[in-house]
Amino acid sequence: MSDAAYPELLHATAVAINGTGVLLLGPSGSGKSDLALRLIDRGAVLISDDGVLVDSETPVPMLRTAPNIAGMIEMRGVGILEMPFADEVPLHLVVTLGVDAIRLPSNNQSMEIAGAQVRFIALSAFEASAPLKVERALLL
Repeated sequence: MSDAAYPELLHATAVAINGTGVLLLGPSGSGKSDLALRLIDRGAVLISDDGVLVDSETPVPMLRTAPNIAGMIEMRGVGILEMPFADEVPLHLVVTLGVDAIRLPSNNQSMEIAGAQVRFIALSAFEASAPLKVERALLL
């Protein structure tokens, strides 16, 4: 029997922006897929929608697509879309949705994901500026 850890499955959506993984966390209806679609429209690549595997076998957690939904994303009111996707992308930022955003947060907020501390921001997915905020947060 192997001692290898199994990836953790999170109810989340993930995209890759310039090869860096962004994990979108929030309850159903909080805008995970909506924000992912707007980021994809700006050049991001889908990793996985609605279910993301997080592998902790490396020092930086890796985001992976769930095989049964690879390349699929829900566009509410339209249906399931198929699109190119990336797999095994290092996690660099967590975006929590559906919670009150802090107006002037510290740049060193972090949360534990798969045993590692990962920087996070909180925001409303439905603000017009949400994709810009995510991209900017990756630069900090």
